[in-house]
Amino acid sequence: MIPEPALRPAASRGPGLERCHASRLFAQDGGLVLRTRGRTRRFPVGGTAGIARAVIVDAAAGGRTRGGPDLPGSWGEVQLQDGNGALIGRFDIQDWLPEAPALPGRSVQGEQLLARSGVSGLLRAAGVPLHVVRDRNDPLVASKGAGTSLGPGGSFPLWYWGVRTVAGSVWFAVFTWVVFSDTAVPRVVLLLAATAFSAPVARLALRAWTRLRAGRHDPVVRERVRPSPARGTGETVRFRRDTEIRIQDRDLVLRDLGGQEYWFALSGPHAVTSLVRVEDRAGRPVGVELRGPGEQVRAVFPWELWFGGEGGSDGWSRLRRATGLMVSERRLSGKRAWPKGPVLGTGLLPGSGRAARRMARFPGTIAGVSSTAVMAFGSLFSVIQGLRITETAPGPAAAAVLMGVLGLVLQVVPYAIHQLRSRLLLDRPVPEQTSEEGAR
Repeated sequence: MIPEPALRPAASRGPGLERCHASRLFAQDGGLVLRTRGRTRRFPVGGTAGIARAVIVDAAAGGRTRGGPDLPGSWGEVQLQDGNGALIGRFDIQDWLPEAPALPGRSVQGEQLLARSGVSGLLRAAGVPLHVVRDRNDPLVASKGAGTSLGPGGSFPLWYWGVRTVAGSVWFAVFTWVVFSDTAVPRVVLLLAATAFSAPVARLALRAWTRLRAGRHDPVVRERVRPSPARGTGETVRFRRDTEIRIQDRDLVLRDLGGQEYWFALSGPHAVTSLVRVEDRAGRPVGVELRGPGEQVRAVFPWELWFGGEGGSDGWSRLRRATGLMVSERRLSGKRAWPKGPVLGTGLLPGSGRAARRMARFPGTIAGVSSTAVMAFGSLFSVIQGLRITETAPGPAAAAVLMGVLGLVLQVVPYAIHQLRSRLLLDRPVPEQTSEEGAR
């Protein structure tokens, strides 16, 4: 049993969902323990070589942002140092903040961020003095040595990155040679086709691996609360099927229709503490706030989406009973908007089927569409090169063409199934009869 406080990773889905189940950073027996997928590391506290202090760099990482979402490091960094100030380990705070993927970068800072993520409680439990600096040029910030990464691990397994990296490097080298030499040696064409074919095969294997690994973790679930939307909210079959609040023995988990899960502790100094039902000036409920340390709002549940339909009152009762959290009410005054500021839970129902399909598709790497385009081009190029050597080497030619065609099929079929199933079934409005039956 992992003792609290234990930091929980940022929300993830697909192959990265295993991090939410397995990865924790906690204090135990006079040290900090990092448990990730398949590995546990221990860092002693105190002594000549142990952790003597923690330095929180409460500043965005310079030069690590781009036109899109903030890159890792933009929420601030924790450095664990020995008595001489040498770096022992480091981690980005956003890697251990469950709702970080749903919030703009640095929308929570300072003491609020440390309490919400559990970092302050963890360091206090471990007996590690805490220093907060606002400037990366501060003398307390260690500049030498990379230090051990204390992150929760990558979303994709190492074997997948290894296959893609090796195959991609070999393919690019062979592709360059073929293009610039303008020759088609049968053995080279076969190598080109094989490395191109390995990419869609690795992605298909990753899908199977993700399904198999999901069965390894089976937490005790005390209650599941699914949304009961009011009529006219635009709920879809996918939304009602996949979105849920799951109350487990040690965690409250919010799952969206893309399969992404946000895990919140139910005990410890950074645990969620209360449910607040919010009403408008006329006394009508508008939503529920899930609050944590310092009354910070960790997530919101819009009333019309979660409890506004038939059976919604039962879902609200079951949520209160299963969590055991303190429940209160508050009423909005004037024209004050709710919720105030960015918060997890406001975008659970996408505004269009296209947005829903984008959320629910199998996760890709940071390369995104570019990776898929290169894979498709590689398969197509294999077919072209195979056709070039048909007369001189019919055997290798047939093999290259077959691998190219199969590679294209392995990319097109999953995409087509996802699109067709989504458009014809999952992203369609819930039939009225089905909605009422589901609520009952």
